[in-house]
Amino acid sequence: MRQLAGYLAMPIFLVDAEGTLVFYNEPAERIHGQRFDETGEMPASEWATAFAPTDDAGRPIVPEKVPLAIACVERRPAHAELWIRGLDQVSRRIEATALPLIGPAGRFVGAIAVFWEKGRG
Repeated sequence: MRQLAGYLAMPIFLVDAEGTLVFYNEPAERIHGQRFDETGEMPASEWATAFAPTDDAGRPIVPEKVPLAIACVERRPAHAELWIRGLDQVSRRIEATALPLIGPAGRFVGAIAVFWEKGRG
């Protein structure tokens, strides 16, 4: 999955079965405000709050309601429009769709999120 994400032009965020961030691609670096090489792997407790997700009114979104966390914990697809503050401290309005990754014999192996920055193509 990491290799595929590396070839795609859409921002991709990939976590393992424990919820640890294991990769995000170059297009996601622009949204997240820092290169993956600089952040490295991050536990779910860190990435779920690092980007300070909020709704359109500026109210914080609890980590459990972030699409990627839903895909990990509830093992179902999720989608939301939200604001995040990148590691560069720039706020961006995004749409995020997350899917659980299910391997052979129904084994949960992680999740993937695809992002679109609102106002951009």
